Amino acid sequence: MASVKLSGTFLVIVLTGILIGFLSDSVLGQNCGCAPDLCCSEHGYCGKGTAYCGLGCREGPCDAPSGGNGVSVPDLVTQAFFDGIKNEATGDCPARGFYTRAAFLEALKSYTGFGTAGSADDSKREIAAFFAHVSHESGRLCFVEENLDPNNPYCDRERAAEYPCNPNKRYYGRGPLQLTWNYNYGAAGRSIGFDGLGNPEIVASDPVVSFKSALWFWMNNVHAAITSGRGFGATIRAINSIECGGSSGQAASRIQLFQKYCGQLGVSPGGNLNC
Repeated sequence: MASVKLSGTFLVIVLTGILIGFLSDSVLGQNCGCAPDLCCSEHGYCGKGTAYCGLGCREGPCDAPSGGNGVSVPDLVTQAFFDGIKNEATGDCPARGFYTRAAFLEALKSYTGFGTAGSADDSKREIAAFFAHVSHESGRLCFVEENLDPNNPYCDRERAAEYPCNPNKRYYGRGPLQLTWNYNYGAAGRSIGFDGLGNPEIVASDPVVSFKSALWFWMNNVHAAITSGRGFGATIRAINSIECGGSSGQAASRIQLFQKYCGQLGVSPGGNLNC
């Protein structure tokens, strides 16, 4: 019988090669900024296959949900449901016609983990929660840009090394969930595929990118709060913790909208509504 004695150096080379090969298909996603052909798993890793593209997949070429709770997000977010939100807007509406159900459904294709986790009721509550925050933040789908200080660049200097701010750009709130700050624009752009730092205005000019930015933020910052059973209050804290504590009219508005949309979707809002 022939035998091979491997030297320590050779073992190191072999093991290093195996590790590199493994990491090429399984890399921790930076804000889920995976390569276009990789999925971001439920736990924030980039890779291929069912473990990454299956149930809980946050973004990328996720597998179509199968064998889950049977909920179809498009079947719940009907044209009537979507228009019902838009029709609640009063007075002058700068973004009238910008937000469409078609744009939402197109953006949704990149985030098949949205509204498909847990039970059917969990899915309905997540959809109701998302649109409650969207409705509140955008004035019932009426505003695409937030009325913030035009002289404030909304540049977090502590994170400018990773997400350098363009001095000619302002990273104020845009889109259905009012994406704000350079680090959010930079990370969202990296994940979705647009120049978030050089062209933040696209979130207010392209309705599909606009909804993708909202779904990106939701899946990375809010999705786990609602799907873990912590209640709607946890989603308020994830989106705007300033509203938590004491009696906040802003938080109350979000809660009322959530309860309303839960009623329309035929699901109980559950407990822990306030943060």
